[in-house]
Amino acid sequence: MENWITNIMEQFGYAGILLLIALENVFPPIPSEVILTFGGFMTTYSSLTITGVVIAATVGSVLGAVILYGAGYLINVDRLEGWIDRYGRFLRLKKEDIRRADAWFDKYGYWTVLFCRMIPLIRSLISIPAGISKMKFGLFLLYTTIGTLIWNIVLVSVGAAVGGSWEKIVGFMDVYSNIAYAAIAVCGLGGIYLFLRKRKRA
Repeated sequence: MENWITNIMEQFGYAGILLLIALENVFPPIPSEVILTFGGFMTTYSSLTITGVVIAATVGSVLGAVILYGAGYLINVDRLEGWIDRYGRFLRLKKEDIRRADAWFDKYGYWTVLFCRMIPLIRSLISIPAGISKMKFGLFLLYTTIGTLIWNIVLVSVGAAVGGSWEKIVGFMDVYSNIAYAAIAVCGLGGIYLFLRKRKRA
């Protein structure tokens, strides 16, 4: 996949970066770390600039985020509650759990969107619950753009700074991603354990 990504970027420049980042948001297995650090490296030997790469990547990321937000918006809480009525007993879920989660996202969702833009995998998927909770679209775009811009500036700048050694940065980002995934898994399992224990007591 890495060769495919770099070939598209070298062939189509800014347009290729925009397209790849948009796809990365919709299809998270495409690694943004490769796109951004290689994009930074390209600024050292091509006509691309750091500013141009960051702008193209940010536009692509926001575009992909809007697509997933729209998907979440179409799901909506009412449909989820209907699904819980039918199948929730198998997962020990109730409609009240959905309402509590929705209320939590209404309260903390904007900051969640901002910070999750800098966490691999979650940075893409966070747009779906934002859409489900009907987060104000203008604020969703604002926080998405800010978080994405920070992520893009850091990786593109590092890629430009290290030049031909950009693949080493990808290696470091793989370690960061694995740590993030492990932390998410631990938090998820901990949340499930506490949830089930609370239900058992009830």
